[in-house]
Amino acid sequence: MRADRLIAVLLLLQRRGTVTAGQVATELEISPRTARRDLEALALAGVPVYSTAGRGGGWALVGGARTDLTGLTEGEARALFLGTGVGDTPAARAGLRKLLAALPAQWRADAERAADAVLVDAASWGAQPQPEPPSLAVLLRAVVDGEQVELDYRSRGTASTRTVDPLGLVNKDGRWYLLAGTPAGERTFRLDRVAAAAPTGAPARRPEGFDLRRAWAARRGEFEQQRHVERTRVLVEPAALPRLRWLLAHRLVEVGEPVADGRVPAVVLGPVAEVAALELAGFGSQVEFTDPAARAQLARLAADLRSRYGSGPGPG
Repeated sequence: MRADRLIAVLLLLQRRGTVTAGQVATELEISPRTARRDLEALALAGVPVYSTAGRGGGWALVGGARTDLTGLTEGEARALFLGTGVGDTPAARAGLRKLLAALPAQWRADAERAADAVLVDAASWGAQPQPEPPSLAVLLRAVVDGEQVELDYRSRGTASTRTVDPLGLVNKDGRWYLLAGTPAGERTFRLDRVAAAAPTGAPARRPEGFDLRRAWAARRGEFEQQRHVERTRVLVEPAALPRLRWLLAHRLVEVGEPVADGRVPAVVLGPVAEVAALELAGFGSQVEFTDPAARAQLARLAADLRSRYGSGPGPG
């Protein structure tokens, strides 16, 4: 990793002009002592870097010298090509061909194999892929250019026109979403509900330090809370916990310590307790619901099944 780090230090010098060892340490998440050693190593290797002491001093390249070195490592090149399955468009393929030609010869075969190693199929089994929303290209350009857009939007049967500040686009399970600033704060818009999108020519307002990943994580958490508002308490046999975790994932919460009979208390998140009861009925006596509504639902189901199939042996 030393060579990669020295390249990163050199690129940092090119970008900032003058840096201190402390700034290098913070940027690269290393100790100030290691940062000083790396800067000294660059000087010993013949890179025209020098240091000045005192207030306002630091390390800089002599005369603002620059290099064409990109700092791209073999692993980083492979990672870039592994991601091509996500954005398989003519423009993306053309850009990657140019990048491939610029790579060192010994890396090209590995990069080509990486490009063919990943394919993203957003369609569920038995379903066709979602068509690309007509507004996607316009909104992508607006995000990149930092330009406000006017949306004709339909939600729950209501049509409206609003001007928003586009911040980023997210594809979740084949469905596209726009994160945008509005007078009421950041909002999320489904692109399949956007009837039309047109740039206004006005610059978009982008919050200082906006990070799309963090913003989406926050919005996704809000969606999950809205979808799973009911908390249903259960007692689970320890042997059933692995299957229950696999089935429910993040919807199984507050898993506690075993009670006197060895069963484990937990909470299931779901739309309503009755739905959770039907969803987990197949676990039989391994999962006991303590919620009265869920117990009543299971009692009705048991009675219905008993009347249908009876309690005796089957035919044959």
